[in-house]
Amino acid sequence: MFAPVYLDHNATTPLVPAALAAMLPWLETHYGNPSSRHEYGRAARRAVDEARQQVAAALDAHPTEVVFTSGGSEANNLFVKGAAACLRPGLLAVSAVEHPCVIKPAEQLARQGWRLKKVAVDGEGRIDPDDWRDALAERPALLSVMRANNETGVLQDVAALASEAKGGGAWFHSDAAQAFGKLPLSFRELNAAGVHALTVSAHKIGGPKGAAALVLDKRVEIAPLIAGGGHERGLRSGTENVPAIVGFGVAAELAAARVKDTAARLAGLRAALEAGLAALGARLFGAGAGRLPNTCYFAVLDIDGETLVGKLDRAGFAVASGAACSSANPEPSHVLAAMGVAPEIARGAVRVSLGEATTHAEVQDFLNALRSTVVGLQRMTSVSADAA
Repeated sequence: MFAPVYLDHNATTPLVPAALAAMLPWLETHYGNPSSRHEYGRAARRAVDEARQQVAAALDAHPTEVVFTSGGSEANNLFVKGAAACLRPGLLAVSAVEHPCVIKPAEQLARQGWRLKKVAVDGEGRIDPDDWRDALAERPALLSVMRANNETGVLQDVAALASEAKGGGAWFHSDAAQAFGKLPLSFRELNAAGVHALTVSAHKIGGPKGAAALVLDKRVEIAPLIAGGGHERGLRSGTENVPAIVGFGVAAELAAARVKDTAARLAGLRAALEAGLAALGARLFGAGAGRLPNTCYFAVLDIDGETLVGKLDRAGFAVASGAACSSANPEPSHVLAAMGVAPEIARGAVRVSLGEATTHAEVQDFLNALRSTVVGLQRMTSVSADAA
């Protein structure tokens, strides 16, 4: 079967063999419910507890701070809506470039009596320091700023931002789903700086879809989104997805062990990729900011991003025209809009996100395919213009 070269690791990652091997018994012979009192159930509970310890260790957190959820979207909603439910409506401030699963629940709260401020970013996608200070001056109750952007890869210095906010009484959350596995992450250090909650997801680090976690400072009171039997310290009721949680634990352990070596190798591959893109005259978004080592977001002038992605797919390369979770939305990226990128340029945006198995040869092959595809599209555009 034809298999394109996969260059869309920010959307999801391949399941690492060790995680799959750990999961298989829990899909076959080990099928107990972790809440059952017999040996089948006790074995499942031990497996969930071990995975919780693995995820906590990978993030320099305590196991009791890890709340398992079904995905990063649920974890983000759990914090935003769950914390808001325990507070008197006030100001909720989020960055203008957050993932929709932070922005959308924040907008829902704005229709329920909360005030919402979307903190501006500069042309590189970094939090605007003046607008951040303006937000803090209004004494927000809740803050959410992602560690790394899923489209551009641009990093926010959440420790510094949280330190500025510390003492103001706000609960500070950071979506770290894209950063985990690509950068070292210490919840203990971030917590000391003033970060109270962190979202991570299994399928961004070589684990399965269907498992994620909200790492939560136990001083923060949140209401559950799902009420029921009181699972996950009463914060997320429902029978645990044992196979996925087990796979998450293994993937987290592996990701933390290799993160520094992986980051250095991916940064080298990205440098080669971006040198080739520069030779094509492509515009790189966020290139002047600190970014994830694997992420490159670019546009070629006068070429539609969706068209380019389709052509590249047929040429054997899987890339993205934006965030996978928002692919049904035909509008230009809200991230690029917040960065001040003109809509006609934003519509050309293509994201390449490298992964653990990506090779230098694949990067060069992609550049060759991109070059020939761009030349072909430009030729078609020229012919159409002449005919008109």
